Parts: sequence; C-alpha cells; structure tokens
Amino acid sequence: MRKKISRILFAVSIMVLLVSCKNTKQKLQEYVVEYNNTAKSFKAENVTLTTARGYINDDKIELRFETNLEQNEPNKVAANASFPELLKEMIHKNQIPKELIEEGVRFDVYFLANDNTVLVKEILDKEAVVVLLKK
Repeated sequence: MRKKISRILFAVSIMVLLVSCKNTKQKLQEYVVEYNNTAKSFKAENVTLTTARGYINDDKIELRFETNLEQNEPNKVAANASFPELLKEMIHKNQIPKELIEEGVRFDVYFLANDNTVLVKEILDKEAVVVLLKK
C-alpha cells in the first residue's frame, strides 16, 4: 500500500513539475491575455487605452498606447521625452517582464496620437532595455 501511495505521489509531483515549466511561447500568450484583461485599470498621463497583441511565430509582442494627444510637433517632442520614462516604469513594475525579453521576445511599443498615427515607436529587446534602463 505504501509503495502504491509513493508511486502515485511521485507521478503527481512529476506532472506538477512538467506543467509548471512553461516555454516562451506559452508565457508570451499568457502575458498578452493578462495584459489585455488588466488594461482597463492602466493609468498614465494622456493614455486613453492600451492593448497588447502577440505574434507567437515571431516571438514578438506589440503594445499600443492610444492617447488624447493631437499629431503635431510639440506633442511628438513631449512624447519622445515622456514615453521612455513610462516604459522604464513599466519594466520596473514588471508590466513589461524582463524575463520575456531575456528569453528573446521583442516588444514593439507604439505611443499613438488621437488619430492613431504614431507619435513614438520603441523596440524593446535585450540591448534596447539595457540602454533604456541606463538613462
């Protein structure tokens, strides 16, 4: 009886171990779903909506930040100054997980004007994150 219980416990523990080991593509999918589920509570200056889209075959996540800003030069200059700070804050809060970036996932991040044109675009990969966090 003890042998049977030991075997069952061993089998269950192996299954738990295998299930808890997720690959990068699974983590990417889970991140996108969780990000979009919590996007309604996201707060940042001028941001009206944020969404994530995952590209599993490309190991890429696209983050979009829609704003109430008009597309003009003063807003572009202001966005170029504030957007990297927002990204650094998100990395520090693990809203953009360094773990995924270290596993090779690239984040294409867009800060959009109120007409959905791009004010600022950043690509976050291993090298870009190191540079961004040093600023």
